[in-house]
Amino acid sequence: MPATNKRSYARYTLAAATLLGQNVALERRNRKMTAQDLADRLGITRHTLRRIEQGDPKVELGLAFEACTLLGIALFGGDRGRIEQEIRTGARHLALLPQAARPRSAKGNDDDF
Repeated sequence: MPATNKRSYARYTLAAATLLGQNVALERRNRKMTAQDLADRLGITRHTLRRIEQGDPKVELGLAFEACTLLGIALFGGDRGRIEQEIRTGARHLALLPQAARPRSAKGNDDDF
């Protein structure tokens, strides 16, 4: 039985998913690749590919990214080397931060000396 939870998404999230899906559909068609061919290369059904191309935000993120990779669509505005550099930079920044966020105390800070 499918889940009945209706999840809401921000407009920006929906717009980004739609744009990604349009890019996949456009590039697939520019390469004269059938939906079945791309679905087979991704190891998914045509229905799932259609959901990616329609910008369904519930599609597995890795599948959408893999479709982009197979079609040569750049993610995050750069090539693989730039993305790897950003990952290293992010890892250095994360290493400086606490491992977990702690909620602030309910009574707040007492800065009155």
